[in-house]
Amino acid sequence: MNYRHAYHAGNFADVVKHALLTLVLAHLQRKETPFCVVDTHAGTGCYDLAGVEAGKTGEAQDGIVALLAAGPLPPLLDDYVAAVRSVNAGWPTLRYYPGSPRIARHMLRPQDRLALVELHPEDADQLRREFRHDPQVGVHMQDAYTALKALLPPKERRGLVLIDPPFEVKDEFRRIVKGLGEALRRWPNGIYGVWYPIKDPEPVERFLAEIASLGRPCFTAELMRHAGDNPDRLNGTGLVILNPPWQLADKLAELLPVLCDKLGAAGGSRLRWLAGEE
Repeated sequence: MNYRHAYHAGNFADVVKHALLTLVLAHLQRKETPFCVVDTHAGTGCYDLAGVEAGKTGEAQDGIVALLAAGPLPPLLDDYVAAVRSVNAGWPTLRYYPGSPRIARHMLRPQDRLALVELHPEDADQLRREFRHDPQVGVHMQDAYTALKALLPPKERRGLVLIDPPFEVKDEFRRIVKGLGEALRRWPNGIYGVWYPIKDPEPVERFLAEIASLGRPCFTAELMRHAGDNPDRLNGTGLVILNPPWQLADKLAELLPVLCDKLGAAGGSRLRWLAGEE
């Protein structure tokens, strides 16, 4: 599976993933002390929904476009919608979709910091251009899991690591678990968010069991775009949160059914603790 961000910008998976991202960042904002966000597969930061890549798939129509057209949205989505609006000067006309770097940057305060990791040279160059005058953002052209060894623990000692691979290699699940285990040894108390696609459910369940075995409190939030387990399509999206903030699971339990309704997700949603429910 190749899940390069540009081809899928603003789709249903992005909506779920980025709405959850803003909830975590809002939690981190509650304390005055600085935090750091490490985005291990940053992409290019912002995507033109009228561009060639997004135009080939049109997936934003069933994602962010459908969400914004679905009528009143709950306050839990305020930060997410504000981040989308921030990159669209012609709002409410939707032309651009912010990737996780732009969403995270939107929610940084002056004392906070963002570290962006991207292996693809062209994407890394575009990130550097996007944030070239921003002292709070650093761009690292490097393998994601190698970069974590250098970037963790952050000097701020508070923050989030977002692991959002394109799944270009067959053993990505194994690489995530290994990299996550090493990251936790360096920074056991950090918050970690790990995105994964849901196609064939069996490898997904093995992956989640391995994450649970890492010994940190964690839950997963899933939304199924399609009912059934057709392994030839993207049936659903999931995000594991390790060391989750207090009350985040309660907020997601409220938000996921709303997203299912607004996005027309036929397969429903599920939130479940994998280890250490508090």
